Amino acid sequence: MYFFLGNLSILDISCSTISLNKILIHFITGDRTVSYTGCMVQMHMFGSTASVNLLILTAMGYDRYVAICKPLQYHMVMKIGICAILASACWVLGSVQVIPFTFIVCRFSCYSSIEINHFFCDIVPVMKICCDDTSVLEMLFFIEGLLTMILIPFVLTFMSYIFIIYAILRIRTNSGRLKAFYTCSSHLTVVLLLYTTLFSQYLTLNHSNTLKSNKLFALFNTAAVPLLNPIIYSLKNKDVKMALKRSCVGLNPGKWNDFQPSWV
Repeated sequence: MYFFLGNLSILDISCSTISLNKILIHFITGDRTVSYTGCMVQMHMFGSTASVNLLILTAMGYDRYVAICKPLQYHMVMKIGICAILASACWVLGSVQVIPFTFIVCRFSCYSSIEINHFFCDIVPVMKICCDDTSVLEMLFFIEGLLTMILIPFVLTFMSYIFIIYAILRIRTNSGRLKAFYTCSSHLTVVLLLYTTLFSQYLTLNHSNTLKSNKLFALFNTAAVPLLNPIIYSLKNKDVKMALKRSCVGLNPGKWNDFQPSWV
């Protein structure tokens, strides 16, 4: 799990850096311009990181499935070599899936405006200002983007949790069920956060208020979600729990072990 968490951390840092860097430059210099090449690169890199993120979470769902449903075989199945192959496949496949979108957008020759109604170059606001026929891109966006890049990872992750929930319900003791659910609670929370924002951001492509809502969900997806991910996973770390006890309660070091708040 920590191997995949390392990949997830790199993706969170990359996603925020790619999308929010222009906002920081604007605040510092007041320059709100971006070159055409820079816009295309930013659009491709953001799409790649988002796609890889979904695939990494899918691999993490399989990791949690093996940990709960096949605990005795976990160290044999999820060897470091297998994890490296899964992560490499996620990075390669996620990067390749975005190439057709970038290729089509780069071939557009006419735009109705030089202003993008967004805080970074995303495919939806760029598509809105294009004068050329975007029907092919919209069809590709829904077929490959929503089905291949979002729905298929979602279905695979959902299937993993069907087996996980079935295995948890078969545990006879309540303490055993809670322990098993606690094992995958952080991953499930991150998955729900990410998919909720992505579906809200891209499933209303033709809605009249799409650009306004798109910016809000994109800001949450690029700023809040990467910030919440390490917090969600850190709450399961014993050292972090001890630091929270120490800062919130202010007990002497010798009394830390005597304090056990109900939310831990």
